Amino acid sequence: MPVDPQIQQLLNMINQFQMPPFETISPSDYRDMEKMMTLPFATNKTELFEIKDQTIPLKDRDIAIRIYRPTAEEGPRPALVFYHGGGWVVGSLDSHDEMCRQIAHESSCTVISVDYRLAPEYKFPTAVWDAYDALVYLTEHAAEFQIDPMQIAVGGDSAGGNLATIACIIAKQRGGVPAIQYQLLYYPSVGNEKETDSYRDNQKGYLLTADMMEWFRKHYFNTEEESQHVYAAPILYEDLSDLPPAMIITAEYDPLRDGGAAYAKKLQEQGVAVEYMCYEGMIHGFMSMPQIDKAKAGVLQGAEALKRIFNLS
Repeated sequence: MPVDPQIQQLLNMINQFQMPPFETISPSDYRDMEKMMTLPFATNKTELFEIKDQTIPLKDRDIAIRIYRPTAEEGPRPALVFYHGGGWVVGSLDSHDEMCRQIAHESSCTVISVDYRLAPEYKFPTAVWDAYDALVYLTEHAAEFQIDPMQIAVGGDSAGGNLATIACIIAKQRGGVPAIQYQLLYYPSVGNEKETDSYRDNQKGYLLTADMMEWFRKHYFNTEEESQHVYAAPILYEDLSDLPPAMIITAEYDPLRDGGAAYAKKLQEQGVAVEYMCYEGMIHGFMSMPQIDKAKAGVLQGAEALKRIFNLS
């Protein structure tokens, strides 16, 4: 189907601006641009019982998190540990704030967003270990965060979806520590993108471009060989059996679309329960665009899955 009218309007606005060549843009410049782009969405935020910023102490570093509590009800609640997208180079707690608010509100789960360190200041595999170690810390200190360590899901979009899948793989390698019950993955980067039809068909004109993807990879990886490590490309991991059940949502006009579909298929072939769907007319990143109707639908779909997994009313 054609690009969704709401998305087309957004693309028309973006395409009015002449972007300089990506090789001339620094990560700090890009982060500044991202902040300006998210300013219009800083109002009309979803209200929750509590939203709290905190820092957790990990080995050799501290990591910022943001806790979204949907209700005043006391006692341990199921939780979604969330990792934001942004190519491992941009993105923040603020860039995905409304998305996290909506998931918490609609699912009745506590959502904890992890502000892992970004490249190129911190290259691969720093983000991987920030993501996994933060997850372990949160489960080990579950009482402090009023969450149930046996009702933990992980989730994220794009690069954050990549980190969520890898956290599950590392947990499996470490004997199921922590015990992850579910994966909620929005257009995750899984490592085979350049080999797909969606990469060839959508590499220009739909917000995320091939040039942008190459720019992210150049800043995140030290070498091309690193990009083929299973902690960078989870689709290359041979034994995906016994990973948590998953929901994988992709977008029709996204270079990452076929990668997400292939990862869903590989999980299913190895006995993992997966719900997969592709949102027609959508582009990469649509879930963090609260003005887009189908972003709200994607939140509701993910929230309903969490409610089923955790038996929430």
